[in-house]
Amino acid sequence: MAIYRFRITFEDYEDVYREIDMLSKQTFSELHEAIHKTTSYEAERTSSFYVSNDQWKKGTEIAFLPTARKVSEGVLLMENIRLSKFIDDPHQKFYYIYNFDRPYEFHVELIKILKEEEGKTYPIVFKTVGAAPKSLAASNFPVADPLEDDDEEEVLVDETQYGVDDDEEFDLFDGDDEEEEDKSEKESGGSFDEY
Repeated sequence: MAIYRFRITFEDYEDVYREIDMLSKQTFSELHEAIHKTTSYEAERTSSFYVSNDQWKKGTEIAFLPTARKVSEGVLLMENIRLSKFIDDPHQKFYYIYNFDRPYEFHVELIKILKEEEGKTYPIVFKTVGAAPKSLAASNFPVADPLEDDDEEEVLVDETQYGVDDDEEFDLFDGDDEEEEDKSEKESGGSFDEY
């Protein structure tokens, strides 16, 4: 049986990712749970995978704990859909939104297809890079601390930090350069203006 190795990357934290090996017959629900075992987030949150193209455009939705409206519209349920059903490309992509109340967005990409190894229980976390953001209570954007002083600190800039002082004047053509120019003109038979 085929093993799918997925790389799961936080959209807003590209240096944080996980690589997880899944059996092709496992479901999107099992992938959802495997992701949250590696992040320590609570898995019982409304979430969805979207079949995506190379530009991460969202296509077919596969949902976990969907709203009544989504159910009435016939949304696919994670627990009913095997991973293999939507693997059409060796680099298949899924856009994944976890916890619609305070969402985290992930890019899920199939990076390798392997053969199943006997004696192993899947899913398997193959690689973990970076720590997952800790608080889901905070949004994806920084929030100002109300206790901080609103006055901005004045940043002093050393205007001569690059070795140039605006007050100094530079003569790009000093006497030595002119003498060398005259000498090279005589050797070459004249100046360029004559031609």
